[in-house]
Amino acid sequence: MATSSSAPSTPAFKLKNINPEEYRQQTRKATWIIIVAFVALAMLLSSLMVMFFGEPGGDNFRLNLAGVATGVFVTAGLVRSIFSKQPWMAANVYGWQLKRSLMSVTNVMHNVKAGVTAQKPEALKLLRFYHLGVMQMHRLEGNTSEISQMVAEVDAHKLHLEELGIDPDQQQLNPDWITSVKVK
Repeated sequence: MATSSSAPSTPAFKLKNINPEEYRQQTRKATWIIIVAFVALAMLLSSLMVMFFGEPGGDNFRLNLAGVATGVFVTAGLVRSIFSKQPWMAANVYGWQLKRSLMSVTNVMHNVKAGVTAQKPEALKLLRFYHLGVMQMHRLEGNTSEISQMVAEVDAHKLHLEELGIDPDQQQLNPDWITSVKVK
């Protein structure tokens, strides 16, 4: 019984309208929860290792270090498998996805710029998404000085898109655009 299924394509990332103050508040809260979980795990695991494998009054530094290292791995596993699915982690997960999407564009930026020069619609849209994403990232992180340095380039590109009849509201990263700019 053979089933024919195509490989799942990378899901498109869509920019969300997020209040920067709320974003920073939520990410701080999630960061503190993760820190507390890590500290508790590291202390517990270090204590257990010393209790079961240590020598009373001996040098247990290696066991303590092993407990802390194990705490790092367990915390990372918890973040990846359990915490990332919790509502209090939504802002952090969105931030990670945003940065990951922007990095996927950054990795092919030389191709994007060549495509923009060649007036390829996919490259033009990809650069617009990149501009909107980077500006959002800077707003969310409270880095307004970086935004002011980008305004002229972003506005010029937006005007160019409008002149070509391409919608400048590119709020979604289409993975096919990245594939298309890679093709020479």
